[in-house]
Amino acid sequence: MQKALQEAEKKARLREIENDKILTDQELELANDLQAKANAGKMKLVPERQIKNRARFVQFLQLNWRYLRKENYLSSEEKVFLVDIQSQIGLHSNAIVDDVNKKNASPLNITQIAELLGTSRPKVSRVVNSLVKKGILAKAESGIEDNNVKAYAIYINPNIIYAGNKDDVQGALITMFKKPMNNKVLKHLPDRLF
Repeated sequence: MQKALQEAEKKARLREIENDKILTDQELELANDLQAKANAGKMKLVPERQIKNRARFVQFLQLNWRYLRKENYLSSEEKVFLVDIQSQIGLHSNAIVDDVNKKNASPLNITQIAELLGTSRPKVSRVVNSLVKKGILAKAESGIEDNNVKAYAIYINPNIIYAGNKDDVQGALITMFKKPMNNKVLKHLPDRLF
């Protein structure tokens, strides 16, 4: 009796698998033949990508981070800043923003970054200016604040930390960081997105 029940369960699972197939065996064989021809022509047939997880993340380019560490390019204070601020890097823009979940997130200024990190404005200003000189950060004018002072958005070099598809870096980021990538240290980064 138990064997008959196990056999029935096995057949039911096989039927479920067969019903869940997207392609018949014949269609799958044809698709494999097409893929083989595409591979021979150094092409690839790629299935449609479906986003399964909406988790926000940033990518530290590991070999570049290790290289900068070996070169002693970043101070401890600069490393801590970059690690602490990574949770505020906007998707695709690579700007330091108020809320990474908002569609139109607002760039954070130095004072707001200091408040967020629980530190002083002069300290954040010093670190940001140092990282701008090193080509790790860039500032771009983003308007005028309440007190008629120019407002700046701060961006992170995507060759160090990137929030987005590393095969599709936005043109504005490339333009912003193209020149800094030629400095004596950054031009030797092992991995470059542009």
